[in-house]
Order: sequence, then C-alpha cells, then structure tokens
Amino acid sequence: MSTFGDDLVQSLREALAHAKGNGPAIIHPAVSPREVRQAINLTQAQMAPLVGMSLSGYRKWEQGARRVSGPAATLLQVIRKEPDAVRRALLDG
Repeated sequence: MSTFGDDLVQSLREALAHAKGNGPAIIHPAVSPREVRQAINLTQAQMAPLVGMSLSGYRKWEQGARRVSGPAATLLQVIRKEPDAVRRALLDG
C-alpha cells in the first residue's frame, strides 16, 4: 500500500477508536480572531499578515464565513500571548 493509503487507513482507525470513546482527541479551544486582534490593538489589515492570510480571508474569519482550524487557533493563541515575538519571527525577516 502507498504511504498515503497507510496514512488514510491509520486515520480511519483513529477516528473509529475516538468515536467508540477509546482514542485520545485533540480539542482546540474556541478562539475569536476579532478578540485576539482587539486585545493586541491591531487593525484587520495589520493582523492578516501575522496569520499568513490575505485581508479578505482574515475578514471571513471575523465574519464567521470561514472556520478557524486547529493550527490557526494555536497560532492565534500564540499571537494573543506573544504578539511581538510573532511579529519579529514573521515580519522582520
């Protein structure tokens, strides 16, 4: 079987185990992009590059038209706690 096939089978096994209550689940707490942005006093245009998105894509998050995924929720949590570190890492090159 291909690597993709093996990964797919493993993912299905994990999903089944979780559905049966036997597997660990990673649950990301809900995070509001708007609340994070407002907490660090940024405009939408300033926030979008911090999360690696276009302004229109970021606005969709705030409007609820697009869901914040697990990795993005994690990044938003980091931005909330350490916005200057994220700016240095991503924007100052």
